[in-house]
Amino acid sequence: MYFVEVILPLSLTKTFTYSVSEAEFYYIKKGMRLAVPFGKSKIYTALVIELHQNKPILYDAKEIHQILDEKPIVNEIQISHWQWIASYYMCAIGDVYRGAMPSAFLLESETIISQKNDGFVDESQLSDDEFLVYQALQQQSSLKVHDVASILNKKNVLPVIQKLIDKGILVLQEEITEAYKPKLVRYIRLDSKYESNEGLSQLLESLKSNKQKEIILSYFQLQATLKKSITVKEIVQVANSTVAVVKALIDKQIFEEYYIQEDRVNFNGKVKEEALQLSAAQEIAFQEIKSEFINKEVCLLHGVTSSGKTEIYIQLIEEYIQQEKQVLYLLPEIALTTQLVSRLREYFGNKVAVYHSKYNNNERVEVWKQVLENSPKSQIVIGARSALFLPYSNLGLIIVDEEHEQTFKQQDPSPRYHARDAAIVLSNFHQSTRGNRANSELSGANADLGGAKVLLGSATPSIETYYNAQSQKYGLIEISERFGNAVMPEIELVDLKDKYFRKKMSGHFSDTLLEEITTALSYGSQVILFQNRRGFSPVVECMTCGHVPQCPQCDVSLTYHKHKNQLRCHYCGYSMANPTSCHACSSVHLITKGFGTEQIQQELVALFPNTKIGRMDQDTTRGKFGFEKIIDSFKNREIDILVGTQMLAKGLDFDNVSLVGIMNADNMLYHPDFRAFERSFQMMTQVAGRAGRSEKRGKVIIQTYNPNHNTIQQVTQNDYLGMYKEQLYERQIYKYPPYFKLIKLTLKHRDFEKLKTGAMWLFQVLQQNMSIPILGPEEPPISRIRNEYIRTIMIKIPQNQSLQVTKKTIQKILNSFESVAQFKAIKTAVNVDFY
Repeated sequence: MYFVEVILPLSLTKTFTYSVSEAEFYYIKKGMRLAVPFGKSKIYTALVIELHQNKPILYDAKEIHQILDEKPIVNEIQISHWQWIASYYMCAIGDVYRGAMPSAFLLESETIISQKNDGFVDESQLSDDEFLVYQALQQQSSLKVHDVASILNKKNVLPVIQKLIDKGILVLQEEITEAYKPKLVRYIRLDSKYESNEGLSQLLESLKSNKQKEIILSYFQLQATLKKSITVKEIVQVANSTVAVVKALIDKQIFEEYYIQEDRVNFNGKVKEEALQLSAAQEIAFQEIKSEFINKEVCLLHGVTSSGKTEIYIQLIEEYIQQEKQVLYLLPEIALTTQLVSRLREYFGNKVAVYHSKYNNNERVEVWKQVLENSPKSQIVIGARSALFLPYSNLGLIIVDEEHEQTFKQQDPSPRYHARDAAIVLSNFHQSTRGNRANSELSGANADLGGAKVLLGSATPSIETYYNAQSQKYGLIEISERFGNAVMPEIELVDLKDKYFRKKMSGHFSDTLLEEITTALSYGSQVILFQNRRGFSPVVECMTCGHVPQCPQCDVSLTYHKHKNQLRCHYCGYSMANPTSCHACSSVHLITKGFGTEQIQQELVALFPNTKIGRMDQDTTRGKFGFEKIIDSFKNREIDILVGTQMLAKGLDFDNVSLVGIMNADNMLYHPDFRAFERSFQMMTQVAGRAGRSEKRGKVIIQTYNPNHNTIQQVTQNDYLGMYKEQLYERQIYKYPPYFKLIKLTLKHRDFEKLKTGAMWLFQVLQQNMSIPILGPEEPPISRIRNEYIRTIMIKIPQNQSLQVTKKTIQKILNSFESVAQFKAIKTAVNVDFY
């Protein structure tokens, strides 16, 4: 009897055994996909992780349906890394498998497929089965995979569908993507017969209209001064005329029009030939990193904002590429990938591949295959946290940029992994496999045991990382000056209490901030304003009875979005039209309280009517190219003032920004979270770091009700060490990381009483079985989301206790919790290192 052990893409902790024939057994390899039956009638795409001859005891092994791959698409390092993630983050291996693979690899019987609209289909090239599916799609717009099964009258149709997708005839339904149309700019030139002097004088005589003559004269003026092609927009502005006049001249065949496609991110260069020139400080740091890497696997590069960390990364990547190694460059935000890709392509041309969740399935599969084949096209992979799961076989360096960012931690759905920590473990796996290879060949001399190294970079490292660097676990390299003599921005605090008292506020802007904005704009600089809340205002309140519209499914007030004139819940997406009268007492006196980015944008339009104002938050950056559009227009100086949420705080690089305003520094400080002060410090320092990144010294204005607050003072003095020491001292007293590991259990159920009893039971059992601090069961600040009540329990594990043993105990208790009949319906989620 021959068997394979597989992982299914379902939230199941176990692997499953299926039986195969002898021929299949010798053909199948670890990391191939199989189509397997599961349950009564469903078919899933499973992944082989082991081949053996041990019959399962508890159930009869079913036979597999079909082998989907000719060679493995997942390698062994990946499988062991996934198993580590599953065990460390206490989640199901099936979740990790589903989260790691592009969904095009995971066809199942419920997937919906439809025909691609464009392109000619050569029917003679299709097999009989493929033709039947193609014909069926001519009759209806989409089919489910199990419909295809009944059309073809066979159980397993996944290979047929896969072939049609590869041929570009079918697409999976979830890929309704938005197209990014290239930007066309309209230019004009004078017809060649008018270019001589005689031709021109004849032309001017023949024209009756003065406006048309003016355009012709302006054309020559511009041609003389600009010495380049002239756009319709430019000539209309100079001649003070309209597009209609230009069109009339084009119709008379005096002008010809032509279009040039302009890239929004203009990559004019060829690949830069000359080597990168590092400044003295960068060169020292670069050499230090290389010497630290001899003894340490992980290094932290702590350089102030705009100290030129990216240049050091580029120099390092260069060295690893010459050794033909793969490099992974992880970023916290998709918004950042846009800017960085263009910077890296200037140096490495087409060796750079991009991988993140706004790419559609086909693009992701393409990158996956390139990495698997170790192709030169994807020697450098840039991506958000999901790029960690690609099938690297020759990884040399992982760079985690802005490593303090909380977006590296996946919150929902499971696996709730932290990309920075998982990257460090991944690099260890790449070491150990090389070690084994060397031992097996017994020719230790030539073996490359370099393994993969990890470089963490940040201007404001997270406290755990800095603690590891201070305790010699990681190497530490510091850069304390900005690149190219740029000076750190000057930071000015504005006391809002005082300004309101003296009546010096217009809307949410103090007079100081308005003066600075006016000055910056008059010098032709750009301004960034930061407010960490989207929408117009978070609360609509009735003046008469104080009623605030709440979300019917969550315990939160609805946020007012003005441009759609609706109230919206940011947790479940519920929305309703903005009420004209109070729902409780029918009074018409409603006011809005608090403010979000949308309201700031509106106030700015009123205060600076002639400036272009852009906004960057979750509402304006939906879709694949949302970020590009805004970042490009800001970079091309089409936008003068950019208002945004925390997306702005991530390492974006704009050289023309001279002023950054933080609208209200307090709403971050008073979050009920043990990292509130650390996060506020990081956020404010990062936002401040966007100012004055070239010759001009930048200025930062922080509006706050509490200018003497320690954290705000530390931001003003750029005192990272002060903040670090103060926070460490508090963390030790109150038992928080880095001295304790935290595990958070979240319980959810629609019935409040049932949840309360269940949470209490779990808490008491945990307390009886473990002698470590356990807090709870606690209602979180938002205690009901989507009609489910929530309770949390926090477990603190000291450094001297074994993590493995504690996690095993917790898992045992959770299993027994689930086996109690009355608690079966309560959903439990485990979040390890949830910060």
